Amino acid sequence: MGFSKTIQMYIFDGNPNGRIMCELSNWNGRVYKVSRTELSLFSKREDAGNTGVYFLFGKDDSNSDTVYIGEAENIINRLKQHLSTNQYWNDCIVVVSKDNLLNKAHVKYLEHKFYALAKDADRSIVVNSNIPTCSSISEYDEAMLEESISNTRLLVNTLGYKTFDTLEESLLSKKEAKVFFYIKAARGADAKGIIVADGFAVLRGSVISSTTVPSMTDSLVALRKKLIQKRVIDESFRFVKDYVFTSPSTAAAVVMGRNANGRMEWKTENSKTLSMIEQES
Repeated sequence: MGFSKTIQMYIFDGNPNGRIMCELSNWNGRVYKVSRTELSLFSKREDAGNTGVYFLFGKDDSNSDTVYIGEAENIINRLKQHLSTNQYWNDCIVVVSKDNLLNKAHVKYLEHKFYALAKDADRSIVVNSNIPTCSSISEYDEAMLEESISNTRLLVNTLGYKTFDTLEESLLSKKEAKVFFYIKAARGADAKGIIVADGFAVLRGSVISSTTVPSMTDSLVALRKKLIQKRVIDESFRFVKDYVFTSPSTAAAVVMGRNANGRMEWKTENSKTLSMIEQES
């Protein structure tokens, strides 16, 4: 059973694109979102030198989301090193203890766990060159750190990053989790999908059309090619894993090989369109 949470959020200088501090009631942790350009301002905070974990977010050359997951006994010193050694990141999220209670073993454990979560969710390309090692900790510490992981994931999601969220965790509600949508169309298109919090997911095993029509928008053609090149879709035009699209229409277009209105093309087993389901809710 999930519980409602109260989040305290402080936006420095009223700029949501700069520095944001988040806390949860009854939790000793603190989460910062800091843009790369405001790292020097963040360094002036007393807890910027605390021990903690951090995530660097950016885009690669193909415009895919990337994340680097790290830990440090002095967060700000480590982040300053990344200014010269890593060019791909634009924003970072820092997780520290307000009382600086985390030690090296704690953050090594957290780094390992967050790396595994990001790999499992497969929302972003994890650019770490090595798999972080997992330190040995006591049962007491493990319980404390697992709570920190849960709270951090909540706050990272609230700040707009889905890096650690699996498809199941993105389902909007139990009701919607039971509603599947289908497309069976020309040129072999045969797909199954579901609404998620951040868009529309086409499920593993779905098949896209083998060809595209000449009138299909260039950006959508490029997206199809990109998914095939990245092996999200195999040589048989089949999704090898669940994939979240930003909208039902983008998902439908990729599946059908033409421009499409996803709210009309995606239908339940009873032939209700996504638009009809939305109007009923």
